[in-house]
Amino acid sequence: MDRKRTLISDTFKVKKRRFGTETPLGKRSTSPEERPLDVAATLQYLMSLFPRKLFNDTLPPIVLKHQLYSIHKDRTLVDRQLSELKEQGKLLMFQLGFDSDAFALVFAEDYKGKVLAREAGRETFGTVEKFLGTVLSSCSDLSFNKEKMLKEFLFTDKEITQLVKSGVLTVRDAGSWWLSIPNTGRFTKYFVQGRKAVLGMIKKSKYNEVLQSDLECRKTTSQVKFGIQYHIHDIIGAELVECIPTTSGTLLRFVDA
Repeated sequence: MDRKRTLISDTFKVKKRRFGTETPLGKRSTSPEERPLDVAATLQYLMSLFPRKLFNDTLPPIVLKHQLYSIHKDRTLVDRQLSELKEQGKLLMFQLGFDSDAFALVFAEDYKGKVLAREAGRETFGTVEKFLGTVLSSCSDLSFNKEKMLKEFLFTDKEITQLVKSGVLTVRDAGSWWLSIPNTGRFTKYFVQGRKAVLGMIKKSKYNEVLQSDLECRKTTSQVKFGIQYHIHDIIGAELVECIPTTSGTLLRFVDA
């Protein structure tokens, strides 16, 4: 099952942080006192880049956790604020299938609204509504095992099967399930295609590098379904490119694995 979750090569995996202290925007990072970190506001901005119409507004806006790192340098503070939002029940996190280091972030209310709208009129509606109201309101886990579902949350085997059928749970391994976003197959496909295409644009440039401002203005291919900004935050945050400050702006250089 784990092998099937690997849909892209190691080239596209989130890399360990190894670059300098320059921010992705080509400016010197400021101290927390000078530039307060507000992860919730940054999430709102990144989610505004999510192409709702591409999915007929059936998916909640999705942000990749590492995209936040393209804007905020202090990952510890970012992660701390994310944990607070999760504990407050405002934010949900999901492990994505194409990379074990890639995590999706969705506002809880957006998730619940889209899931219930999708389930309206289906036989699984009651079970899904129960799951959203009991489990997600009190637990921020990424996955659940059978014992916890049966004994702590009091779901039956039949109800667990309905949750898997509805897409809010997906099999992790025997006796455990990931929390999931229903109907994200196209999202994953378009995201991976777009990332590969944008990196290809950089690799085709002289010396495998391009000014970020120039990349933002380039015409994209049909492989890039999302806006270029969404992918730029992705490749910077995942450290698939190195950000180099220049007098002309930030230079993005492809990082050869």
